[in-house]
Amino acid sequence: MLELLSPAGSMESVTAAVQNGADAIYLGYGDFNARRNAKNFTKEEVAAAVSYCHLRGCKVHLTLNTLLTDRELPGAAQVADEISQMGVDAVIVQDLGVVRMLRQVAPDLPIHGSTQMTIHSLDGVKVCADLGMSRVVLSRELSRDALEYICANSPIEIETFAHGALCMCYSGQCYFSGVIGGRSGNRGLCAQPCRLKYGFNGRANEYPLSLKDMSMVRHLKELQDMGIACLKIEGRMKRPEYVAIVTRIYANALREGREPTGQELQELEQAFSRQGFTEGYYLDQKGADMFGTRQEEDFPKELYAKARATFENGENRKEPVQMYAWLRAGQPAQVAVEDKEGRLASVTGPVPEAAVNVPLTAEKVEGQLSRTGGTPFSCEKTLVKVDEGLSLPLSALNALRRQALEELSRQRTALPERRRGQFHEGVRFEDPQEAPDITVSVRSAAQVTPELLALKPTLLYLPADEGAAHPDVVRAAQQAGVPVAALLPQICWDRELDTLDKDLDALKELGVTQALAGTLGMVRHALDRGMEVRGDYGLGVYNSQTIKELRHMGLKSVTASFEMRLSQIRDLSKALDLELIAYGRLPLMVTENCIVHNHSGEHNCGDPALLTDRRGTRFPVVKAFGCRNEILNAKTLFLADKLGDVQHLGLRTMRVRFTTETPQECVQILDRYQGRGRYQLGDYTRGLYYRGVE
Repeated sequence: MLELLSPAGSMESVTAAVQNGADAIYLGYGDFNARRNAKNFTKEEVAAAVSYCHLRGCKVHLTLNTLLTDRELPGAAQVADEISQMGVDAVIVQDLGVVRMLRQVAPDLPIHGSTQMTIHSLDGVKVCADLGMSRVVLSRELSRDALEYICANSPIEIETFAHGALCMCYSGQCYFSGVIGGRSGNRGLCAQPCRLKYGFNGRANEYPLSLKDMSMVRHLKELQDMGIACLKIEGRMKRPEYVAIVTRIYANALREGREPTGQELQELEQAFSRQGFTEGYYLDQKGADMFGTRQEEDFPKELYAKARATFENGENRKEPVQMYAWLRAGQPAQVAVEDKEGRLASVTGPVPEAAVNVPLTAEKVEGQLSRTGGTPFSCEKTLVKVDEGLSLPLSALNALRRQALEELSRQRTALPERRRGQFHEGVRFEDPQEAPDITVSVRSAAQVTPELLALKPTLLYLPADEGAAHPDVVRAAQQAGVPVAALLPQICWDRELDTLDKDLDALKELGVTQALAGTLGMVRHALDRGMEVRGDYGLGVYNSQTIKELRHMGLKSVTASFEMRLSQIRDLSKALDLELIAYGRLPLMVTENCIVHNHSGEHNCGDPALLTDRRGTRFPVVKAFGCRNEILNAKTLFLADKLGDVQHLGLRTMRVRFTTETPQECVQILDRYQGRGRYQLGDYTRGLYYRGVE
């Protein structure tokens, strides 16, 4: 049966989830998880939670799913060692450097790939398997057919979200909170700017980025039949009553193999919703109906009181056991208990005496053994053998039952024997001493002019579809001595690979052998096609271990996360050539929903739409591969007058990233970055390179 994974933001939520039927819980510990502003667990609380859960047949997964700096990795290694020895069942990870560290420190601790890894294709899943992961959490945007295809071909377990909040952006690719407010979602401190008002035509009068919560409770049998291993409920920031209600409804529906009742659906909505729920992504029915906001209402007191009673009033969860007893003349009484996993605990007591009045019967012994009372066990079956004419005090039988259950409890909560290792940063690579070269990326082939090519950038990143549609531009670049690399789409589902491959085949015919990939799935796909792969910002290069892991995969170069400070980039050990985005409108979101179409009912892929916030700031919205959107920053990153600060970071290249610029502006800007022109932006940003993120 499907594993049901529930959120636990507090010890109360642990109890709420377990007592209402969760098969596993996930929680955060310390500063290295995607809910750093939650009340995360102390070391003692994690140990207590593991013991409490394991006794009741529930697993514990711990989130270690943020991007970490080199200075933070030793602290994360200590956490990893602690949780492995505490018996945590799996750790949920985003950062490839953390994966590398875990293999050293806790090689026996199972690793699950977080949804923050943006795994949305079979190629991405296979990379996670190659990295030693046993499970991966897929992107929430995937449809039924996409999930089914991946499950049918995956070498590892697949987990998917079933209930709770939806991010507007693909998880792991959102920089909105970080760039605008300095609180990075990739670092566990998202400020949720998507829940605020925005609009078009200069007015912030809508909620075009606020999705309703998802609810898959009507599709549990389908998900189980397609091979999903685990369903995840979102909500570590929510109250324990919410956890209790949602867990109970999903657990009951799964256990009983049925659809939810009307009453249960109503309770889910009462517990928390944003104007109802959506199944839009799963049903492949995107659009305005998927959006909603939280209505300010009082908590449903009666429902919450009922929910609280489920985890405050004793044991509502009972693990099935079988009890055995042997009472024979002249031999010590023996009682044993066995759980469904096959653990067996056996104890012995006093020797039965000959009965003076009423002899002990098997039925009487069975009755005493079945009285598991306030324990987390339920006796489902008894097997008793009693010789005739014997007597044993009931108090002795009760004591034997208690001792057997206590011994079984010790077995169920016993800590696993796991290997322990040390975290080694490894060899440090020397930084290049020469000044970095300049690469150029464009959004449109029209931005590539003879004047731009005459400035001879080291490399031209051209979107694969644009290059295939404009072979003359590719040839012109090559004739000008400017190599071309295919800029691969950030998001590309399995069903879209044929379209991409046709473009790549066309580019291969033109002699293009390099590709820039921003997700693990695209990395794998390009490598399998024999291309020389460079890593883009979407891979989350935040520490030296990640660079080493990507080198091991076979990449030629990587791009530093633009959420890092320049000083942090300088301190990276460059196992691969490192590139810095030095100019351009930074990407804030890539969205599966087309917000332009949702607003106007039309697909307008021409001039960028301008999304306006409450302060009047306007963010360009441009078309992305597959009828998706990319939301760009309102201000343009500009470092042309700060190149002295960039020269000594150990970079091989810095990238000038053109998105909404005119062809003439592209020439002027590249000329300025090459140290000649006088082009100056009127309104610009230094990004996060100086101020950093939390």
